[in-house]
Amino acid sequence: MKRTMCLTLALSFLLTGMIFAGGSQDQSASLSSGTSASGLTYTGDLEIMHFSTSEESEGNGGSEGLRKMLNDWDSDEGRINLVQTILANDEYKKQIAVLAAANDLPDVFLLQGMNTKAWVEQGLVLDMTEIINDSPYADQYDTSKFFPFSANGKVYGLPVLTGGTCSVVVYDSKAWKDAGYDSFPETWDEVVAASEYFNSMGVDTISFGNSGKWQINSCFLSTIGNRFTGSDWFYSLIEKSGASFTDQDFVDALKFTQDIFASGVFNPDFNAVNNEDARELYIAGESAAFIGGNWDVSYIQATLDGTDLYDTTKFAVLPQPEGATGAYKTHDIGLGFAVAINPRLKDDPAKLEAAINLAYKMTGADFASYVGENYALGGVTKVGSLDLSKFDQYTQDFYNFSYVDNEPCDIYDSFISSAVWDVLNTDLQTMLNGHIDPETVAKNAQAAYLANY
Repeated sequence: MKRTMCLTLALSFLLTGMIFAGGSQDQSASLSSGTSASGLTYTGDLEIMHFSTSEESEGNGGSEGLRKMLNDWDSDEGRINLVQTILANDEYKKQIAVLAAANDLPDVFLLQGMNTKAWVEQGLVLDMTEIINDSPYADQYDTSKFFPFSANGKVYGLPVLTGGTCSVVVYDSKAWKDAGYDSFPETWDEVVAASEYFNSMGVDTISFGNSGKWQINSCFLSTIGNRFTGSDWFYSLIEKSGASFTDQDFVDALKFTQDIFASGVFNPDFNAVNNEDARELYIAGESAAFIGGNWDVSYIQATLDGTDLYDTTKFAVLPQPEGATGAYKTHDIGLGFAVAINPRLKDDPAKLEAAINLAYKMTGADFASYVGENYALGGVTKVGSLDLSKFDQYTQDFYNFSYVDNEPCDIYDSFISSAVWDVLNTDLQTMLNGHIDPETVAKNAQAAYLANY
């Protein structure tokens, strides 16, 4: 833990010095205070592609805040035509990869950390180091959030959306009380034991959705893997300093994942439904708990508000697997995407200025203040302390779960390479279907790591 803390601090200091040393079509055109396009000289289209759909923004504070910033961004009475291509999250990831392969990325887009190094090497992303340095919010940035979007001593994106957990157990405290538990169990053995009761009641113990393949990585394995390996192992993978996917601790994490999903604790169709479907099972009372991310928590909050289930919904970390001694009470949390700019805009300085201004708006003080005041969430820009007293118990409980009561660990697919995670995620889904063993999953991931990172 000491080495990990030192490494994290070192990365933060490095980035501080680095930064501060020197679909559907929507159009937006309204004036707001703060960052705006009112003083810009560019006229014409400015393209942006993102995944904050109207559906996702319903109850999702980060997505709703992003949409508000985009809609508030001034188009100077129509001189700038902000053209938004908005896709659902899974479809966005597919389409942005297709556009990157064709060297046809939009003017502004959301860059996932795992793609940073490869896309930088291909010349697909603008170096934003000086842009960040010159930002009106430069002294307010949480520089620890920039690491996934850095390469070769430069930074290639402004972290966007809200910093929230990707791995939280949302559970009905009344249902678990009826099952004999005052709070959500701290071990998986207890969860398995409780499943007998819930099965007798005709409900799933925990609902989970993995049809998109990324969910098992982001919402489960990043945390469970950390419990077995500790954080040093993953930092060693990032640094290429000796760790391997075939290391026994990680293989043990894969074995546990396979076994727990075969135990009957989860909905039988977990590999065929997505996280939106799985959370609906919880909302409908068809499961006693749900595992997802902060975006799911916001949606559940908006949907259940005013119901009995809203009042009994609580939050917990993933239980501790037997034999896992690398970490305890951790959950993977961070900012997985950043606003990035296509380097072709360097050929049009006025358009580049507009894109930079938009990036500031999406990630700056206006956004941070809005999501803080309305959702008790935060982004890359720090805007002072948060008064929790005005929020209800649900919001306070989730804030404390995320930022106070538990330890953070890294989201695997915010780092390394999409070519690695594509292999691992596909194999994980196959493994959970019972068609491949954990050792083979580990070997294939290591081969992809050596070939692509």
